[in-house]
Amino acid sequence: MPLLTTADDQRDRFIGDVYALHGGSTLRYASRLLGGDWYLAEDILQEAVLRAWKHASALGMNASEVRPWLWTTVRHLTIDHHRAERRRPADSTALATLDVSVPDPTDRLLRGRLVLDALSALPEQQRQVIGLLYYGRFNAAQAAEHLGIPLGTVKSRSYYALRALRRALEARGAITDVIR
Repeated sequence: MPLLTTADDQRDRFIGDVYALHGGSTLRYASRLLGGDWYLAEDILQEAVLRAWKHASALGMNASEVRPWLWTTVRHLTIDHHRAERRRPADSTALATLDVSVPDPTDRLLRGRLVLDALSALPEQQRQVIGLLYYGRFNAAQAAEHLGIPLGTVKSRSYYALRALRRALEARGAITDVIR
């Protein structure tokens, strides 16, 4: 890292003096201009002091006389901020009202495991019909054609399979709203 030149040393001391002499009052001033937003006021103050650092030689390196320039710069920066807000208004939706929850797949996985366990208690013919209708997304006619049985038999098996599945889930202490 290169050593600081004397001009850089002087600029750094100048900025330290600016902060020491005017930092607190300028921060309060910026906060008032920004409606009490201290975080934004700190950002504005930093930008103003950065500009003072860049223009230190033009400001005469006299920290005690820089306050009017500093406050004018803060005022201009806050005006720029307000103009930018008018151009791009903030979203009016309050953060507290946003639903940013992430669905928890655990409940769904547990229910799925519970249903599979209850399905294993059904006879093979009923499991086939339930599998085609609910997991394969076949309609009753397609399931009948696939299984090679009459449509009425598919409907009958699905009716009795759902009743047996409901009983199996109730026996396991599951909520019966799994079957809708």
